[in-house]
Amino acid sequence: MKIKVSDIVRHVLLAFLAVVWLVPIVWLLATSFSKYTGMNSSTFFPEEWSIDSYRNLLFGSDTVAQFPNWFWNTFIIAVFTCIISTAFVLMVAYATSCMRFRGRKTLMNIAVIINLFPGVLAMIAVYFILKSIGLTNSHLGLIFVYSASSGLGYLIAKGFLDTVPVSLREAAYLDGASEAKVFWRVVMPMSKPIIVYTVISSFLVPWMDFVYAKMMLNSGVASQWTVAIGLYNMLEKSLINTYFTQFCAGGVIVSIPISILFIIMQKFYVEGVTGGAVKG
Repeated sequence: MKIKVSDIVRHVLLAFLAVVWLVPIVWLLATSFSKYTGMNSSTFFPEEWSIDSYRNLLFGSDTVAQFPNWFWNTFIIAVFTCIISTAFVLMVAYATSCMRFRGRKTLMNIAVIINLFPGVLAMIAVYFILKSIGLTNSHLGLIFVYSASSGLGYLIAKGFLDTVPVSLREAAYLDGASEAKVFWRVVMPMSKPIIVYTVISSFLVPWMDFVYAKMMLNSGVASQWTVAIGLYNMLEKSLINTYFTQFCAGGVIVSIPISILFIIMQKFYVEGVTGGAVKG
């Protein structure tokens, strides 16, 4: 069997990229089990191992590290944002893909143009609008910020719904089904892959966001912070030597809900891809 030079180069490149991607993750995980509380750059793996950083982070909250509160705040915001955003995206995608109405193409073009502008451009305006109605320094305000424009991200979901056979919807209409029934009983059961994608991406936005959370929750009350703000605060010059390993432990813990969500939703994703409109 002949081995091509191009195959060797490709595999070497992929191996290099894999190492570049994995090394920071392995270092973060290893450092989170270090007995030394500060940053130790002299060795890759800790000289002494301990689970104190996890114990202190989860059960030894103080005025600086209030991880259980941060985790709960972020989880509540992410769950509600996920539900609202997923509903908005799927409804807008269905309307633009399966329905025909006046101004449809114009609205689609406007949505695409608006999405071309970075969201941070509207940060100041959003902040002052929410401040005028008393929603700054509140988790409800953050949920509004994350969910309000989520419907504009309908394009990927629309592309998937475009592949749903029109004949199935027409057959449902002939049987007397309403638009809502077609949406829930015909289109959604066939759209599990895009629903899974939308749920995961909608959950990740508030779970990983720092910029909007930092702007909105600026009262300085640590118990109201999200995980991103709290962990970032641990990296302050005066705190990093005491809380760096707890920061690493927090980074490991916040990845767990995302991994669990992906594992749970992957089953529905595979079923949606392999399943068909007609069951035998």
